[in-house]
This record gives sequence, structure tokens and C-alpha cells, in this order.
Amino acid sequence: MQSAIDFEQLVNAIGDAIIISDAAGSITLWNPGAERMFGFTQDEALGKSLDLIIPERLRGRHWDGYHKTMATGETRYGNDVLRVPAVHKDGRSLSIAFTVAFLHSPHNELTGIVAVIRDETSRFQEDRQLRKRLAELEASAGA
Repeated sequence: MQSAIDFEQLVNAIGDAIIISDAAGSITLWNPGAERMFGFTQDEALGKSLDLIIPERLRGRHWDGYHKTMATGETRYGNDVLRVPAVHKDGRSLSIAFTVAFLHSPHNELTGIVAVIRDETSRFQEDRQLRKRLAELEASAGA
């Protein structure tokens, strides 16, 4: 017999960041993985805008998509893994990969979005260095 799942324990135990935001884009859940990844404590993040981790240059585009998604209940991303830049509390850039899912009220109204996020900064930097090295090798081979 399977026992009931303790969802709070699950959310706190997962190594990835789990962030929930409400219909307006305010953070309503910020797990320990999000604290480790982005540097903000739960107290610093809860009730704040997602702008906390979105690079300033991308905020307009993010919010256009977010508000459209909340209004229509549809996203073009579905189960796709999204890869975007983010910002750490100390100002450094991060490369993150995440999936999103909708949260609904008992009356099936869209109430928010949950994102499960993984930090891929080191992998992104390694890929960029490999592409640069490959371009250098191709250039020298063609000379």
C-alpha cells in the first residue's frame, strides 16, 4: 500500500528550483533549490515579481507572453524545455532550463504557473567554448 505523498517534503527535497507564481506574476512558492540557484532566500522572494530573476532586457518580452498565457490558458511551449538567461542575486548571469505547468482552482480557473528549473550555466559555457574551438580548427584547416 502506498502512503500519501508529503508534497511540502517533496518540494523541499528536490534539487532543482521550483517556483510558483500567481496570475499576476508574484512568487508564491520558492523552494530551497531556488534559494541555492538564485541566491534569494524564501523571505526575499515570496510576494515579489518574477523580475527578481529575469534579466532587465528580457522583461518586456517575458511579461507579454506571461499575461497572454494567463489570459488564454494556452502556451506554445507545452512540455518543451525552455532555455533562457536568468540573473543571480549577486548580479551574475545564469543559463537556466525549465518546464512549466499550469495550476488551476477547483473551478478550473487558471491561478498560476509552476516552473521546475535547472541551472545549465556550466554546460552552456562548455558548449560555447567547444563551438569556438571548432570554428578556430575549421578556420585553420581551411587556410
